[in-house]
Amino acid sequence: MRIVFMGSAEPSVPSLEALAGSGADDVVGVVTQPDRPKGRRLRVEAGPVRAAAEKAGLRVFAPERVNLPGAVAELRALAFDVLVVVAYGQILKSELLGLPPLGCINVHASLLPKYRGAAPVQWAIANGETVTGATTMFMNERLDAGDILLQKPVAILAEDTGGTLQDRLGREGAGLLVETLSRLRAGRLQRAVQVEAGATYAPRLRKDDGRMDWTRPAAEIANRVRGFNPWPCCFCEPAAPAGARPGFLRVLKARAEAARAAAPGELLAANGGGPLVAAGEGAVRLLLVQPEGRGVMSGADYQRGRRMAAGAAFR
Repeated sequence: MRIVFMGSAEPSVPSLEALAGSGADDVVGVVTQPDRPKGRRLRVEAGPVRAAAEKAGLRVFAPERVNLPGAVAELRALAFDVLVVVAYGQILKSELLGLPPLGCINVHASLLPKYRGAAPVQWAIANGETVTGATTMFMNERLDAGDILLQKPVAILAEDTGGTLQDRLGREGAGLLVETLSRLRAGRLQRAVQVEAGATYAPRLRKDDGRMDWTRPAAEIANRVRGFNPWPCCFCEPAAPAGARPGFLRVLKARAEAARAAAPGELLAANGGGPLVAAGEGAVRLLLVQPEGRGVMSGADYQRGRRMAAGAAFR
């Protein structure tokens, strides 16, 4: 089969590498987002999918808007059979979806219909799920609502962050994609309509989603710290010593603990393994943090340098 691959984010690279390395199909084009400025110096760098495609000697397209007539015409000229989409970042319209005669297949990092949307990995952890998975589906014009092809459950480990789980699901999704295409070639690929009653959504993350709300239960706050690491990363504003600027504190690892009732955000203890901050229910121990303008450090090192007293406020 002649395949066009669409992907942009790092989790799509394992799927592209699996297709390029299998030899079972011909990847005739790779579509990714245009190169963007990155880092403090805003240097324009190739994205991970472009880099992987060029390493494999594949032809790359990087239209600003893939649904525009010119981009659609370029892809039509490739006369491909199947479109594979993994973490691409643009919604495809009907004209583009109708190009390949064998359909458009998407790899999604959840067990659909749960967690449709842009951030299924992060929200699954933030919501306290213990199992997620990968799904392949035929695409339609509705967001992540096409017919399911194959699924594979994946356990969410207690130490997982959004980053580690996303990497693991990227690899699992690649294997599921290879099996999906194998069944498609053999004519034994079955499809199942999604049950709308079970649908949930995982909206795109914003920077402010990382702001810590101490009125939430401690377990929920700790799950958000895991799920939103490495981005947007949870953060708060600890009380500053007299004469010091408050600044933001990024929290990279935290643990929910039982504690006496106190005002949400109140520092209960400034000793032990890190600051213990009261939540709406229980308390949160800050285990790994990054003060504004400084490097990552343990919560214990942070509290020794900060010299905070019990009763100080975290906002």
